[in-house]
Amino acid sequence: MFVLTMDQRGSRTQGDRVPQLLDILTPFQTVLSFERSVGDEVQALLEKPEIVVEVVCRVLREKDWYIGIGIGEVELPLPQSSRAAAGDAFIAAREAVEAAKKSGERVPVQVRSALHESTPWATAAEAVLVLLGDVVRRRSVAEWRVLDALDAHPDASQRDIAGQLKITPQAVSKTIFRAGRQEEKQGRHAATLLLQTANNTTGISPAQNVGPAS
Repeated sequence: MFVLTMDQRGSRTQGDRVPQLLDILTPFQTVLSFERSVGDEVQALLEKPEIVVEVVCRVLREKDWYIGIGIGEVELPLPQSSRAAAGDAFIAAREAVEAAKKSGERVPVQVRSALHESTPWATAAEAVLVLLGDVVRRRSVAEWRVLDALDAHPDASQRDIAGQLKITPQAVSKTIFRAGRQEEKQGRHAATLLLQTANNTTGISPAQNVGPAS
């Protein structure tokens, strides 16, 4: 399983942004929902590596969060809240987010695995996520405007998007290239495969259907 722990950066100067982040993360599928765990920290339990990658990319866009990903076993039965949950994955996520706080100017994402055998895969996944973070965080407001329109209308042509945004098709094409849209897609796939492999090494299958205790 995967535990995502995220701690707000600069909360003393920016105020509490936890409610805003929770609104952003509401659509994502989890085993235990995203919630405030303590202070300015948000935490959740997930089972699908592709959703972990989607969440990380979305949170990095906000530029306000340290992100820790923990991989490992969790204690069963699961409680209703991640605040009450325990297990190696939660310990690994805590270590990861604390390491992210010490990353300096580097993209603040760290991945930790509970098992030594899966550490190389976790390290490789972290490297890809950091590279993805560089792509995501350097985009301008204008670039996000185009990319968001493409995501909202996946069947639309670039000409359709251009008409919607009142720009030229050439501008849409240049934005897609400049913003690294294709590289992001490929990087997400690579990160997902690496997280999947790291998770499989722990002996926990991401396809395992584990729900909250009744």
